[in-house]
Amino acid sequence: MQLSTDFPARCGTRLVGRRAECAVLDRLVGAVRSGEGRSLVVHGEPGAGKTALLDHLARQAADCRVVSVVGVQSEMELAFAGLHQLCVPMLDRVEALPAPQGDALRTAFGLCPGAAPDRFLLGVAVLGLLSEAAGEQPLICLVDDAQWLDQASAQVLAFVARRLVAEPVGVVFGVRPGCTELAGLPELAVGGLPEQDARALLDSVLTGPLDARVRDQIVAEAHGNPLALLEWPRALPVAELAGGFAMPGALPPSGSVEEGFRRQAEQLPVRTRLLLLLAAAEPTGDPALVWRAAGALGVGAEAAGPAVAADLIRLGARVRFRHPLVRSAAYRSASVPERREVHRALAEATDARLDPDRRAWHRAQAAEGPAEEIAVELERSAGRAQARGGQAAAAAFCERAALLTPDPADRARRALAAAQAMYGAGARDAALNLLALAEAGPQNELDAARVCLLRGQMAFASGRSADGPPLLLEAAGRFEAVDARLARETYLDALSVAMFVGRLADRVGMTEVAKAARSTPSAQRGTSASHLLLDGLAELIADGPAAGTPVVRRALRAFRDARLPCTRDEHLRWLFVAVRAAHEIWDDGAWQDLADRQVRLARDEGALSVLPLALSQRVFVHLHAGEQAAAGSLVAELTAIREATGHPLPSYGAMSLACWQGRGQDAARLVETAVEEATAHGEGIGLSLAHHSASVLYNGLGRFEEALASAERAAAYPEELGHSHWSLVELIEAAVRSGQPARAQAALERLTVSTGSAGTPWALGVEARCRALLCDGDGDDEAERRYRESIAHLSATSARAELARSHLLYGEWLRRQRRRADARVQLRTAHGMTEAMGMAAFAARARRELRATGETARKRAAATRPELTPQEAQIARLAREGLSNPEIGTRLFLSPRTVQYHLGKVFSKLDITSRGQLRGVLPAGPDEAADR
Repeated sequence: MQLSTDFPARCGTRLVGRRAECAVLDRLVGAVRSGEGRSLVVHGEPGAGKTALLDHLARQAADCRVVSVVGVQSEMELAFAGLHQLCVPMLDRVEALPAPQGDALRTAFGLCPGAAPDRFLLGVAVLGLLSEAAGEQPLICLVDDAQWLDQASAQVLAFVARRLVAEPVGVVFGVRPGCTELAGLPELAVGGLPEQDARALLDSVLTGPLDARVRDQIVAEAHGNPLALLEWPRALPVAELAGGFAMPGALPPSGSVEEGFRRQAEQLPVRTRLLLLLAAAEPTGDPALVWRAAGALGVGAEAAGPAVAADLIRLGARVRFRHPLVRSAAYRSASVPERREVHRALAEATDARLDPDRRAWHRAQAAEGPAEEIAVELERSAGRAQARGGQAAAAAFCERAALLTPDPADRARRALAAAQAMYGAGARDAALNLLALAEAGPQNELDAARVCLLRGQMAFASGRSADGPPLLLEAAGRFEAVDARLARETYLDALSVAMFVGRLADRVGMTEVAKAARSTPSAQRGTSASHLLLDGLAELIADGPAAGTPVVRRALRAFRDARLPCTRDEHLRWLFVAVRAAHEIWDDGAWQDLADRQVRLARDEGALSVLPLALSQRVFVHLHAGEQAAAGSLVAELTAIREATGHPLPSYGAMSLACWQGRGQDAARLVETAVEEATAHGEGIGLSLAHHSASVLYNGLGRFEEALASAERAAAYPEELGHSHWSLVELIEAAVRSGQPARAQAALERLTVSTGSAGTPWALGVEARCRALLCDGDGDDEAERRYRESIAHLSATSARAELARSHLLYGEWLRRQRRRADARVQLRTAHGMTEAMGMAAFAARARRELRATGETARKRAAATRPELTPQEAQIARLAREGLSNPEIGTRLFLSPRTVQYHLGKVFSKLDITSRGQLRGVLPAGPDEAADR
């Protein structure tokens, strides 16, 4: 009896019973040919036939450009190894990408020095590269054994797969079940074959008779696994296949095909097995490297013969195994000393100048015990991986370095570095284990403080937000004795986290952090922007606005003024806090400037991990200015980020926009969702914002008792500042309109402590309006003077939404004074402004008041042209602002080709033919100069 050994033919036989699966892949190829982007995850157990299906797809796509990547288990620790394998054939197209994207690719692949690229910027760069490469010929990317990709490559490729729309690119993954990085992508499950097809597949590879009982047993125990059906007969002696006295008592269990390969390997000569082990331990498939290492072990070319004859391996331009399980079997069946021996040989054969990281990794695998020299090499490799943005690889190098370190103190230090890298890579459990290792060794005070700092950061990031401030406060106290700069930075970190936690703080909140920061020795205090910001906020929170506002102003000037000392790193790290501080002291000029700068810097630097927070803060600046359309554009951009990254982001911007627009039930639902998300994430700031937004919604709708309840919830924690102060404004209006002036008066007394210290036109304008609302007992002249004062102050600011509301309240007051003609002037102004801004509930309120004066205000007629989708509207808006397709694509995580596809649909719907016509057909509004 003989078995077929023709590997390509056998791949074809493994498609028996896979007509439906092949049809899905054929349709994917057809879609890519027609210019549509497609992605697919082909998943199934080992041996299910995923590779055969990918081979079928490659044959069907003969007229396309096909690029293949194979994940290798031993490559998982090398950053961007899989991505590099995919992109190398296309790197001649890098020059066509926008400069930040091209630089990100070059840095990730070690082709040029630079700051570690943000992984989402890198994702946009790869998307653009694939789109460019597909410009001449449709492109199919096949990624087999994706479960063994390095984490950085897997994340980027999953990102790309999610963003394919209108480019002739297909990305297809072959993967075992359980690969979380690819969750949410279209799937094709590859299960076991039905019995009839299983028998047909088994018969197709047999060239002689097989005992019927043996056939039945193989089919039954293979559970339809094609690789098992092909390989188990090969692993059984001829006597057992023929039946009779040597009938096998039990076949290898289903799922243990690797065991069959192991048995085959065990039958090979010793030197052949050693060659197989060498090839299995060398992931690049470089035959020259394998033979150099083999020569060092005394293994000659003749050793390959038996393995090639058994069809376990092929030695050509690349070393290839018949199946990944052959590689796994060859490596796992070897003893630990044998593995060390081949890794040592591979390390010696690897060029230390061209491939230092792989050489260091082989040396680490070959080490029998602690080895400081190797640990130092691994540290260097970790640094290179970190510089390229490969956090997971850096973490693996750091961890191995720690385990190989002989000195206990150095081991603790390296374990801490490994924990930090693991945390950065998202491996929280591994980071906690390494932190325990760091704490178990001797530590100096600096490292003890670093451990405490990392625990605080991890607690906040993991959803245990209330645990963050006390840990960070402890770390800051520890740093004081050894590093004043780190102490100050950590106090600001603690204050930032405490601001997020807000009312949900447990033992330590903003006040406790502020008091501790304020008590630091004056000698430690610097003049940098971040130092001034810490001092100002600490004074503001601990001692009140009168003490803190002047110092906060100095800090904001340092952030805004390029002549004062403030680095780009300070901007990226602390602008969130600075933006928050600006609206804490009612400085809308600084608020707008710094929020703009934060968005611009995040985009320029490719800091896409910072961008969502920056965009969210910018949304509120637009709402403040009555720029609803611009706010909506950023909300859509945040949605695109959520879809592209696969990470949930709080929907605070969408919620606040809906409330200011007065979208009733929709807004109330978003408020409810935001409350749930904020509570789950431990974000008190989110609860305050949700309740504040609800108070705006209900004041606009004229449901004043509900507005009062929401405003009181939002303002219940004065130490939260910001939203708490703003909510007092809503509370006063709602309380007065609900006939509860005492509650309004108490809120005004709290409000004036803040607005009086600020003294800005914004602060004085809202304060004057609130005083006017409470002037019913003070005479008509006082109320009118206050309303006019409010309008005068707010007219000098960007607070157009507040200005419109002042006109509305003044008009309402005038109508109740029976001064109908004067009331109409104010109410027309309020109606025109609120309707133009999209503040529908307030506009409706103004219309009702106008009707009560005997005048009718008409709603603007709705456009009759076909409605743009949110994404089309956003792309049209950005094109109208003058952004190019690549710039729009970078902003929205799309390829330029997809942007052009959407613009084509926009032109068709709007009945225009060029970008220049967009300004004439898109609705104009007060936010003409929206976010740029």
